[in-house]
Amino acid sequence: MELRRIAVELDLFLKMTDDVAQSEQLFELLSAFALNFDCPWIAYGPLASERAFKPNREGSVVMWNYPAEWQERYSRMGYAKIDPLIKKGRKEAGPFRWSEVYTDENITEDGRRVLDEAATFGLRSGVTVPLHGPGGSFRFVSFAQSLDCELQNRAITYLQMAALRFHRMVTKFDTTTASERAHNLSPREIECIDLVSQGKSSWEIGTILGRSRNTIDFHLKNVMRKLDATSRTVAVVKALNLGIIQPP
Repeated sequence: MELRRIAVELDLFLKMTDDVAQSEQLFELLSAFALNFDCPWIAYGPLASERAFKPNREGSVVMWNYPAEWQERYSRMGYAKIDPLIKKGRKEAGPFRWSEVYTDENITEDGRRVLDEAATFGLRSGVTVPLHGPGGSFRFVSFAQSLDCELQNRAITYLQMAALRFHRMVTKFDTTTASERAHNLSPREIECIDLVSQGKSSWEIGTILGRSRNTIDFHLKNVMRKLDATSRTVAVVKALNLGIIQPP
């Protein structure tokens, strides 16, 4: 693994999150970044929900892309109550490897069984990043690998930075009022569709905003999807009707 290259990828991840206004898109970006470390599985919890992207009792978003069979069993068996990763995360301030938890003398037989079963579904090793907030609130991000291997300390630091950024952005969305997120367009997406309303092409918009044409096309496709528009012209009309942008 080239850590210098990963540092560049982290910087790109941090910049891209500035232009995202949906938790699901953030999760996709985090998942893509984690693949640099051969971590295809991610969980953002606590996992009190039976389905991904579903609010739990506290109204917070739960996101995990673990194998569907493991998600179903984990939820059905109520493993969140005995998961040793969650128990350790509530007590720890920094990230920790799953192997440390498995070999901890304080782990219970039930806790070790959860990790053993997870391994049978392909989650053989990983790192958990605790996320403590005000009022004793607690969440975490876990990155899992399908191989029995240990991540380097520097790699764990990069994953921790990405997890903290992800959590901060998702928390911001959770505390945004319904009216503020009615259209779910990011500031950058609003800039792009506003410039389209002024007759600018993707290349021209990219020049103005200092982004590549492909990046601008990416943002405009998101705008059309969020506004359920079949073309940029229709997206402009809907953005104007919703008051997202003003007439040029």
